[in-house]
Amino acid sequence: MTTNPVEEAVQASQALAAAGLNDLVWGHAAIREPDGRGGVWMKAAGWGFEEIDADRVLLVSPDGEVLSGAGKRHIEYPIHTEIMRRRPDVSCSVHTHAPALSAFACLDTPLLPISHDGVLFCDPPIPRFTQTGALIATAELGAALAETLGDARACLMPNHGAVTVGPDATTAVMYAVLLERACRTQLMALAAGGPKIWSDPAEAALKREQIWNPGGLQAGWRYLLRPAERALR
Repeated sequence: MTTNPVEEAVQASQALAAAGLNDLVWGHAAIREPDGRGGVWMKAAGWGFEEIDADRVLLVSPDGEVLSGAGKRHIEYPIHTEIMRRRPDVSCSVHTHAPALSAFACLDTPLLPISHDGVLFCDPPIPRFTQTGALIATAELGAALAETLGDARACLMPNHGAVTVGPDATTAVMYAVLLERACRTQLMALAAGGPKIWSDPAEAALKREQIWNPGGLQAGWRYLLRPAERALR
């Protein structure tokens, strides 16, 4: 795993693209600046995930100043700076508008462990940020989102999308991918009349350890990076 924050931001973008979590030029992943100044490395605005290389990654300060890199910053940078201000355990955060999680976010129903993916977001139940469905364009809204996220892996944002977090890009990106899959699976079950069977808490806990241990997350991450690696050969 890379320790270079620019390279990690590039890889996070490439992996999200490979997983199909694109939304034209919107959505972004951010990597904590390791020097402790509170800034984040994230892709420049105006580019899709699949278009990101080292020249399209910016260092953005907690106040929104571009400290390094060329291009405009995303207006929603406070999502990342405020989450990382509140969560010292988080080194990567992902914001996506993927369609299944966006659709599921607006339903008044819990995300159930009806798939392997769903066991990550059921205990405790994934929170929903309902203060606004508009852009998180201020530090105040970013702090409110961080408060709603709390210690969870992810937070649904009705009428908007979702955010996922982790100690590294591998974890945060995989959580975004798995959240989209879990939401899609439950939407399919709801369309077929609603789920009737799902894992109980003990089985869900077992599956989190069996399947989504660091090795499992790393295997999924490497799979997502292989298309970009092949393109460079």
